[in-house]
Amino acid sequence: MLEYLGDAWTMTLVGLVGGILLGLAARLGRFCTLGAIEDMLYGGSSRRMRMWLTAIALSVIGSFTLMAAGLFDPLDSYYLSLRWMPLAAVTGGLTFGYGMALAGNCGYGCIARLGGGDMRAFVIVLVMGVSAWFTLSGPLSWLRNAAFPQSDVIPGETPPGIAHWIAAQTGAGVEVIGIALGLALLAGAVASRSFLRDLPALCWSAVVAMAILSGWAGSHYVASSGWDGLQTVSHSFAAPVGESLLYVMTGSVRAPSFAVGSVFGVALGAFAGSLFKGHFRWEACEDPRELRRQILGAALMGVGAVVALGCTVGQGLTGFSVLAFSAPLTFAAIFVGAALGLRQLIEGFRRIA
Repeated sequence: MLEYLGDAWTMTLVGLVGGILLGLAARLGRFCTLGAIEDMLYGGSSRRMRMWLTAIALSVIGSFTLMAAGLFDPLDSYYLSLRWMPLAAVTGGLTFGYGMALAGNCGYGCIARLGGGDMRAFVIVLVMGVSAWFTLSGPLSWLRNAAFPQSDVIPGETPPGIAHWIAAQTGAGVEVIGIALGLALLAGAVASRSFLRDLPALCWSAVVAMAILSGWAGSHYVASSGWDGLQTVSHSFAAPVGESLLYVMTGSVRAPSFAVGSVFGVALGAFAGSLFKGHFRWEACEDPRELRRQILGAALMGVGAVVALGCTVGQGLTGFSVLAFSAPLTFAAIFVGAALGLRQLIEGFRRIA
């Protein structure tokens, strides 16, 4: 395939396939971070949070199995090739989570809603993508670099990963430790008997994990077998949205990428899923106050995701799959930020009532 498509288009195709799976999971499986948090805090249901934890566990098991088979090297990913920045993980995670609550969904969820015809999500996606690049390489980049300077892991230094750190302390194999930790996470996620009998939830969790793993394995193949020296990556939905916008505007002089395929894949999968369920319909925002809140939330998500080096998917699934130190801390900070934002919105609604 590399011979016919070249590195860039092959990488784009890898992202597209995984993105379609994620889009289908969002529309057909109702796989959603903010929805999981809302259900847990206000709906008395842990089903969707258990789905998320199951997807994380299966991604961890799969990633370290790929590593054992020589089909993936997590050290090639920026999650383990950059030194851990706990302050950036907390600050970025809180900012992203609070913005997610204001916007009504994360970047991944908004792309999936856009695939269902929601034009409000289109505005959120645009603002988030621009905000992310504004922070990544635009006018705010100097401030981000000054506040959270990034540095590479030097050769011989233990990578900032949980499995790699335990292996360095005990001498055990990294792959064995990673798979064992993944199995422990899986046992905790499926501890509920009712969830264990929920076959659709388990299946859609596995589909999400498959998307993350296809990204790792496919991009590793292109990076190791191609000629352009591309980086091993998997799915994330903040800066990649901005990258996709740049490609739409400058595609004649800019090569496509995994990020472009991933973003368009989610929209395409969500579109197919909404048609299948009969849920596709055009929607617009009729309340200027709501749109103003969502735009602010989108801007905060873009900034937060770049600072934390990932969003709910980028850190909460992809980073977690390699057991990066940053993943659980960022995910916890996102949860806290979203909880604060939801609490503010609900109390505001009660005052208006």
